Amino acid sequence: MTYELYYWPTIQGRGEFIRLALEEAGVGYIDVGRQKNGADKVAAALAAQATPAFAPPFLTAGALTIGQTANILLYLGARHGLAPRAEAGRLWVHQLQLTIADLVNEAHDTHHPVGVSLYYEDQKKEAKRRAADFIGNRIPKFLSYFEGVLQQPKRRGGFLVGTRLSYADLSMFQVMEGLRYAFPKAMKRLEPDYPGLAALHDHVAQRPNIAAYLASKRRIAFNEDGIFRHYPELDR
Repeated sequence: MTYELYYWPTIQGRGEFIRLALEEAGVGYIDVGRQKNGADKVAAALAAQATPAFAPPFLTAGALTIGQTANILLYLGARHGLAPRAEAGRLWVHQLQLTIADLVNEAHDTHHPVGVSLYYEDQKKEAKRRAADFIGNRIPKFLSYFEGVLQQPKRRGGFLVGTRLSYADLSMFQVMEGLRYAFPKAMKRLEPDYPGLAALHDHVAQRPNIAAYLASKRRIAFNEDGIFRHYPELDR
């Protein structure tokens, strides 16, 4: 099956978590938004669905159309060896992914704390306050949680779940990449407290399929239109 991923063509955003899973699995997919007139194709497909997603990303798999990042990964993980076979394990990976989604939402809100329809420049004062709390309190809370999961005695191989890589590990790699981009000074200070997450990041980056993807033109660079944005005045 060749999947079709519908997401915006110029940002990593939430679509990147799905791209990483597809790339690691080595399955064929079409990144529709990056085709000619891709943004128009994404918008048209969003409007034409019988079971419409609220917003991209969404994935077509044969007759299925699946929306929401964590929901798409739940589907892909079970079919491409990126989640445990047992139901309890699949639900645990899904739970971790939902917690990652919470972290991603909070990272986004550092630069858009008042409203997503407003420009960053319209809410800079509030963004500084939000970013200060995110760096001082929320990043440590989230990363301490995931570091604790990694350090549980039953975890082997440096993965979040079991002894094999899951889509939650790929997503945690993306989070670490994004935080390093958005808050390089803060992460330089904070990251030594989370050696397990740093090691997980490096392990994922070195996996053959992921390394090839990161070096390719398919990987969109971080920029100030995505979720993780670098504004020096927020990196304190």
